[in-house]
Amino acid sequence: MQRKKKKINGIILLMTLLFLFLLIDHVVHLQKTEKVTTPPPVVKPLDPFAASTQYSTALQTELAKYNLEQYTAVLIAIMQQESHGKGGDPMQSSESAGLPPNTINNPAESIKQGVKHFNKVVNYGTKKNVDFETIIQSYNMGMGYINYVADSGNQHSEELAKQFSKIQVQKNPAVYNCGGDKSNFRYPYCYGDFSYTTKVTKNIEMLSDSMPALVSALPADIF
Repeated sequence: MQRKKKKINGIILLMTLLFLFLLIDHVVHLQKTEKVTTPPPVVKPLDPFAASTQYSTALQTELAKYNLEQYTAVLIAIMQQESHGKGGDPMQSSESAGLPPNTINNPAESIKQGVKHFNKVVNYGTKKNVDFETIIQSYNMGMGYINYVADSGNQHSEELAKQFSKIQVQKNPAVYNCGGDKSNFRYPYCYGDFSYTTKVTKNIEMLSDSMPALVSALPADIF
């Protein structure tokens, strides 16, 4: 009886060891064959305003000379529309100085002239009692647009910008012809960009995420 009991215990032990061996072998096999999936690295999207916002301090410093530093976000948005912050004339301010396009080839000089031009349109626009959207559009179309809006209800619209553009085109059709490209979205309103204010305003909205302090510093009544 004792021998039989020992034999049964031995069989149970052997089966237990065999089970453990098979279990361990199965686990090891799984570890060898199981693919380790590493989650892909999180790639932050590129900031489309990076080249323009690098000039935020320079713009703010220059604007402060005219007590206009609260408009820093507007100037960044304008620069973004003009050049995406690239090139030697990121504010595209050569023409406002009476020079051919891209004559200025120094960002510091471009900012200096661009802010000077902005100060002029702000002062003249305020004097003529036009809205701030007209002032932004005038950075692109010149002071004449302020007069045109002042005589047409004092509020900017893309339709008014088209009308003003058409008048300027008629004065010099050989120059303002969109390079002869009739597929250009501006054609036949090839003087300036009638959608300029809309685009700059959109840029300001987009800046709210990356530079909220500068955007919140804007006067509350400009839009």
